[in-house]
Amino acid sequence: MRIAEISSPELRPSSPDTTDTYHRLIPKIESTIKQLEAQSASGKSSLGTTSAAATELRQLVTQLTQFAPFPNSLVLQIWKLSYRLWNACVDISNTAAATIRSSASENHAELRHIAADFLSIAGDVSGVPSPAIKTASFYHKTGLIWHNLRRFDLASKCFERATNLLSKLDVSSISDAGERKLLLDLNLARSRTAWEIRDLNLAIALLNRSKSLLFGSCTHYIELAKQCMEFGKQSLSRSNEEEKESGYNGLGEALKLMNEALEVLEKGLCAARTREEKLELRGLRYKALRFIAAIHLQKEEFESVIKCVKVLRDSNDGGDDHPSISVLAMKAWLGLGRHGEAERELRGMVIDKGIPEGVWVSAVEAYFAAAGTAGAETAKGVFLGLLGRCHVSASAAVRVAHRVAGNGGGEGGRVRAKVVAELVSDERVVALFAGKEADKDKVAMHAILWNCAADNFQSKDYETSAELFEKSMLYIPYDTENRILRAKGFRVLCLCYLGLMRLDRAQEYINEAEKLTVAFICSSQFKIYLQKNDHQGAIAQIEAMTACLDFQPDFLSLSSHEAVACHALPVAVASLSSMLNLYNSGKSMPTTEVTVLRTLVTVLSQEPGNEQQVLKFLKHAHTRASDLGPDCFFGKEEVGRRERNWFAVTSWNLGSKTGKDKNYDLSAEFLRLASDFYALLEGSTENNIMVCKSLVLSVSSMVALEFQREAAMSENEVKRVVQLLERAGQMLKSITAGNSLSDDQDTIDPELFFIYTFCAYDIQGRLNDLGSQLLSVRSFAKSKACKPHHLLQIGLYASQGVRSNHEVATFALNECLSSFLSSPTPDYQNVALVVRKLIAIASIHKGDTDDDLVYGMYKQAYRIMVGLKEDEYPVEEGKWLAMTAWNRAAVPVRLGQIELGKKWMTVGLDIAKHVSGMDAYKACMEDLLGTMEKKP
Repeated sequence: MRIAEISSPELRPSSPDTTDTYHRLIPKIESTIKQLEAQSASGKSSLGTTSAAATELRQLVTQLTQFAPFPNSLVLQIWKLSYRLWNACVDISNTAAATIRSSASENHAELRHIAADFLSIAGDVSGVPSPAIKTASFYHKTGLIWHNLRRFDLASKCFERATNLLSKLDVSSISDAGERKLLLDLNLARSRTAWEIRDLNLAIALLNRSKSLLFGSCTHYIELAKQCMEFGKQSLSRSNEEEKESGYNGLGEALKLMNEALEVLEKGLCAARTREEKLELRGLRYKALRFIAAIHLQKEEFESVIKCVKVLRDSNDGGDDHPSISVLAMKAWLGLGRHGEAERELRGMVIDKGIPEGVWVSAVEAYFAAAGTAGAETAKGVFLGLLGRCHVSASAAVRVAHRVAGNGGGEGGRVRAKVVAELVSDERVVALFAGKEADKDKVAMHAILWNCAADNFQSKDYETSAELFEKSMLYIPYDTENRILRAKGFRVLCLCYLGLMRLDRAQEYINEAEKLTVAFICSSQFKIYLQKNDHQGAIAQIEAMTACLDFQPDFLSLSSHEAVACHALPVAVASLSSMLNLYNSGKSMPTTEVTVLRTLVTVLSQEPGNEQQVLKFLKHAHTRASDLGPDCFFGKEEVGRRERNWFAVTSWNLGSKTGKDKNYDLSAEFLRLASDFYALLEGSTENNIMVCKSLVLSVSSMVALEFQREAAMSENEVKRVVQLLERAGQMLKSITAGNSLSDDQDTIDPELFFIYTFCAYDIQGRLNDLGSQLLSVRSFAKSKACKPHHLLQIGLYASQGVRSNHEVATFALNECLSSFLSSPTPDYQNVALVVRKLIAIASIHKGDTDDDLVYGMYKQAYRIMVGLKEDEYPVEEGKWLAMTAWNRAAVPVRLGQIELGKKWMTVGLDIAKHVSGMDAYKACMEDLLGTMEKKP
């Protein structure tokens, strides 16, 4: 039955005054609507007519509201007028769709809003099924129009009114498909509007509530998934500057939303019935998975990328063949160090996509650079295969040999060394170095093989070192200039075979070598002293050796190696210390200075009580790195990275050990030095984290030393503590900026980060540096280490005490509130606590100058409560909000600021409507507010 055909008897009598008012207002409303109907019938849209009609009808609605509730006959009449107004708006919009202007659009939206308000104030009517749903539908459609006009405040108001109407219904009893769709559409529309006004917490909360409104419909699942994906894409597109200013984690939020979309799509596939529905859902599912994989790749979560790729490829429906999948997989495998899988992806890309050979060769070289011991054989095989396919230069062979050889001994180093030996001895590779133009590359290849052989010799792997020394001889020209170099190689090979007890081979190399020098004889005598365990005699022989005219630093290198092998640690230290003194002499050294220092530290660390000497050599290493430059001192690329990491880890371990032994003075020095070494390891979030840990724990040791010696820190020590904390703060900023993307794999310990922030806040408070306090807490809030309970503690601490900081408290509590609300199951007890505290702080510090700020907090609390189950928001806190908001109207009313008073009374009443046990209060509030509305 249509609305116009419904009639109903009076259900209650009306007073004469009220009846007169009805007879006065209803004809005015009907007359205005008739004008609009006439306008729609004529096909001409007048901006002045619609604007005047909207203004007049809004006034009539306001007057009519004061007399609610109405008798049933009047309710029915209002419903009919509402539908007539709505239909007139539709006709006007249709006829003027092509030429309608923005101002006219807003007038039409306002008229529709008035039509919805008519239904709202009329309430239920006998004979009309589901009146609440019909009224909510009007508000929903009107809200969509306001949203499209970017009047988000009015759109939000419409959606909230519709939500209030539908929240009173039993959702399980709704069977009509259109009415079910309305519930979901309303929630999604309200979420979009909240997103536009940057109320992101409410937007996400509304998406979560939408999961209970899907009703098993495939269309519903698709709509919700698309909305999650759209929010996810918008999160990714937000600028870095905006993230920096607001602390918004775009990658993290995007990943969360895409995962939500994927979960919805998985459930939707179970509900799908037709082939078309399944195809659409699968397409969206593939798209969501690709987005998730790309986000994980940006965050360097490579395992997660591979999982996404496997799901995409292994689906029962044949999988996804999107071209980006192979690229994602290859980058992820490389990130994980799984070079075999990365190589297969690379080969597959070449076959399937026709990548030019030059690009392919460059990609293979990148694979070589990333490969470790496990990829050595593959590197050799692929490179030798390339020799038959295209031209390869000698310099390319040098690069490959250098990368495969790497640095260091052990089983892995032995395997790499064997592979390099096989590679460089291949006839095709040796042929690349023929001719004068390859002389520089030949020298470089010899140096690579010699250094690799020396590393294995120092680890007493004489067989491997002998093989590498022999292969290095292939790259020494047979000329007079290189005679000494060849003799040096023969002498070293002699020592290798002596170590292997293969005297015949050793004799061959002795016969090939030039006449032994005096220094070499001294080195032989040195071995005798070592065998007799005469440490002082061995040290004296080292001094005699260095005084010989034909002395070469190689003898000291061999001497230190022998001393370490014989566990003659004082002799080894003396030999290595003598070597260390030669690096500024201009002599050609057999090994790098950093290797000597690393060996010295290792030797000294084997016996307790040498910590002071170890600290001296570690400081010397850092000083030399600063003077020469890190790349020059430690080495470049992977070799240099490993050296820097070794010194950093050693300093950290010694700092931890001395700290446990309560030797806090040394512990603070070791940890500070560790931070300096870790700072040299650029480009790694993990290293930045270790810098922070070292600095914070160094400060902790200094504080512990203060208690141990029962004396306060000096002024200089305090300044030093401040400097260390400032350095830690800079590292934390770097980590936060980099985690836009690196994520769970390399994250700082949340508690350590929190302790740093709390300590920094406290010290800055002592220095009365309020601005730095706020910056410290903001930086902490942006990090992944930040948890809501951390921010809650900081906020509560900052809001009280003699050194309180209301700006810090406000920021921390607002961030805490955002985190609580973004949870799928928000803890509304904590939410209420934070809301109350924020209102209290704002009232104290800003209430007199910025009343709108406090009002906005009450409105935010109201929006949070809208749509919640009964008593889900703590009742006592809800009552407190309602009553304090209402009471804030008292002062403005006494001062004659009636509109301001109405504003506070309205928000208090709105909140009270969502709090159980306030029926009596609501009645009084409504009466008082109604009385004030009637006053001119």
